[in-house]
Amino acid sequence: MSTATTPLRIGFGHDIHALVPDRELWLGGVRLPFELGLKGHSDADALLHAVMDALLGAAALGDIGMLFPDTDPAYRGISSMSLLGRVMERISAAGFRVVNIDTMIHCERPKIAPHRDAIRDALAAGLKIDRARVSVKAGTNEGFDAVGERRAIACRAVVLLESTEEG
Repeated sequence: MSTATTPLRIGFGHDIHALVPDRELWLGGVRLPFELGLKGHSDADALLHAVMDALLGAAALGDIGMLFPDTDPAYRGISSMSLLGRVMERISAAGFRVVNIDTMIHCERPKIAPHRDAIRDALAAGLKIDRARVSVKAGTNEGFDAVGERRAIACRAVVLLESTEEG
């Protein structure tokens, strides 16, 4: 069996963005009502960025910085959900599909619980999987580091891919 057809692949992604005024806050493809947003070239959706890096890593297809560089004006303000669609096309073309995903949002505020179901639904739609295969967790950093000081939001994702190829 070649590396390309290894039946299962695990990928990990991590992203962190500073909280700033005068930006919308997007997490997991959902706009959250909040007085601050995440700083970035695109919509700065740190959760989707972590998800995309996990997907690309599992399939050994690089990372989002390689595919969508922040030096390219074409990606200024772009929806990360749109970028996820492009990543999913690459994952499918490489012969993989998503089995499940586990995500973690680290922030002191806003509270994620009221938005968890909407984020799960958006991720499930973007990943083309059942909502039951999508986990969205949240926690604080208890006052430690930039996240704990309410200056940033960090996100992590772990994904399991399976080969769609016979073999």
